[in-house]
Amino acid sequence: MFEPNNLISVGKYFLIISGELLALFIGISFLVALLQEFVTEETVRKYLTKPKKWVGNILGAALGALTPFCSCSTIPILVGLLNGGAAFGASISFLIASPLLNPVILTMFFDMLGWKPTLLYGLVTFIAAVLVGAVCERMGLASTYKNVRIQFGCCEESVPTNGPLTNNEKVRRAGMQTWGLFIKVVPYLIIGTGIGAFIYGFVPEQFIIQVAGPDSLFAIPVAAVIGIPMYIRVETIIPIGAVLLSKGMSQGALMALIIGGAGASIPELTLLAAIFKPKLVVVFTVTILAVAILSGYVFQILQQIL
Repeated sequence: MFEPNNLISVGKYFLIISGELLALFIGISFLVALLQEFVTEETVRKYLTKPKKWVGNILGAALGALTPFCSCSTIPILVGLLNGGAAFGASISFLIASPLLNPVILTMFFDMLGWKPTLLYGLVTFIAAVLVGAVCERMGLASTYKNVRIQFGCCEESVPTNGPLTNNEKVRRAGMQTWGLFIKVVPYLIIGTGIGAFIYGFVPEQFIIQVAGPDSLFAIPVAAVIGIPMYIRVETIIPIGAVLLSKGMSQGALMALIIGGAGASIPELTLLAAIFKPKLVVVFTVTILAVAILSGYVFQILQQIL
């Protein structure tokens, strides 16, 4: 199994893909961090405080794409938005879009999977964020909020400020935030690339097709369900997914895995349970699971058409 030629190809794949992804991550993360110096939490709250319902959901999903890269970083911002009077549905749309839809993830998608999957992923996750926020508000789940105050996060690097910042200081802060995020995320990128390289060199194509190919009846719902306890960061699964797709895995199963894992991970649900009553957590989990499965089948159909 571990033949010298396979080991060499695995090594080459790992070095090329990891180098490419790390360079992309640093560059795009810096641009996003710089953008966040101008699009602050106060800016987000301002736009989400008194918008019309559907406009608020759309704005929430759009602004969520400009914020930190994982759910545990977004929860404190969500609390700040709700305490500051932001619309509940718009805030939920913001919460969903933040870990699933940001420039770093979209750039990695484009680089590894091409423009069609990237476009479809962006459209599906954006629409899902808008709809889930609207559904949660329509169900009256705003009453489940416990009105707590928390300050924590796992991904952002806070840089102290003393008064208004100059443009040079904003660039410096963006660089520091990018470096702090890079240190935290690089293990996930390396692990994902390593697993992808192993699959690339040693896992038979026929096995992938049989387990998670387009003809596998339960591949999509199973992928959506196992994504939640696995807590696979999108940065980790993209290099793995690129190899799985090349070996026959259906696009639908991959997208269901990503949306289920990043949209309703165990850490996120634990944090949500601290600030909401159980009803919201249950509805949120079931809704994300349904979105992941439905999105998977939509991707499957569109993959066959396109």
